[in-house]
Amino acid sequence: QVQLVESGGGLVQAGGSLRLSCAASGRTFSRYTMGWFRQAPGKEREFVAAITWGGGSTYYADSVKARFTISRDNAKNTVHLQMNSLKPEDTAVYYCAASYSSTNYASKYEYPYWGQGTQVTVSS
Repeated sequence: QVQLVESGGGLVQAGGSLRLSCAASGRTFSRYTMGWFRQAPGKEREFVAAITWGGGSTYYADSVKARFTISRDNAKNTVHLQMNSLKPEDTAVYYCAASYSSTNYASKYEYPYWGQGTQVTVSS
């Protein structure tokens, strides 16, 4: 079992940056693949980025590649999402999630544990 709490969301102008953090409880944090998803109003929750348990592999949605960076610190039970060059279409609630799977990382159905979400709003 793991509990997740996101922070770092807010309002930013297009072209700006934000850094999201996700704090996890539980002694087995390092065993999980960690992912970030987002959900805009009226849309499905979509994959943003994922990082494997050791941090050796990272994956990104095409829409955020080269702009977002996911990282983790297993000693501090945290995962971060650095978001640069933000666009209005990045506006959404961002969720942190944990999964035992290290293969189907882009599927929200592989993640049994979710945070409550943090709002990111990018103004034009």
